[in-house]
Amino acid sequence: MNAIPQVASHPVEASSARPVLLEVRNLGKRFGGLQAVTDVSLELRGGIVTTLIGPNGAGKTTLFNLITGHLTPSSGDVLYEGRSIAGKQPWEIARQGVGRTFQDLHLFSRMTVEENILTAMEKSAWLWQPGGRSARRRRSEKVAEIMAATHLSGLAHARAIDLAYAERKFLSVARLIASDAKIWLLDEPASGLDPRSYDRFVALLRSQVAGGVTVCIIEHNLDVVVNVSDRVAFLDQGKLLAQGTPREVLDDPRLASIYFGETA
Repeated sequence: MNAIPQVASHPVEASSARPVLLEVRNLGKRFGGLQAVTDVSLELRGGIVTTLIGPNGAGKTTLFNLITGHLTPSSGDVLYEGRSIAGKQPWEIARQGVGRTFQDLHLFSRMTVEENILTAMEKSAWLWQPGGRSARRRRSEKVAEIMAATHLSGLAHARAIDLAYAERKFLSVARLIASDAKIWLLDEPASGLDPRSYDRFVALLRSQVAGGVTVCIIEHNLDVVVNVSDRVAFLDQGKLLAQGTPREVLDDPRLASIYFGETA
């Protein structure tokens, strides 16, 4: 079996004491004869990191797409702050405070770093919009702060298409920060990062969580699962098999057998 890194302890308040911001309730999705997600129930509680793990094809990205309106559930519901968002358009859900990244990043490749961040703000910062000079200055200051936090300050006028892969990854996170989303859904955010960029990503994520952001990650990198997660949910073949602390889930030999494809 692949070696599992030692599970770190996280000095976070018991998750059961945290308010539920987003609830997935008996969610299902069928594509013709294929049941991609089956009766999944999951709570994302405020100010903690929940990581979705499981083998390829387990339904993790499909679950993200159902939460964010890119797919319509066949059954069940998604509640954000107690109100149903199932079936709403992606832009409506994003406006309410649920942001996400994609494996293919979805950046405006011909726009600059600064322009990409500006377009992610609730009210875009084009000159013709209301607010005047002082409002534009505040937006510029916010963009500068976000670029500093994501290590992109020296690349403000570089086009997204010209950035290195790690820089594009950080730009996708910068756009989330700019959107003021309360919940971040991150699809394999650490994949392809070099060690230095990985350390920067972990530090950035922890700082954002400490500032009140709630995070749900799809991740295959066990170092991320172990070192960042407060809660772990294990999916396989569209079903939620287990959820709990990283230690509770990763130490289960049955789940390890499914995850690594080996006999525990």
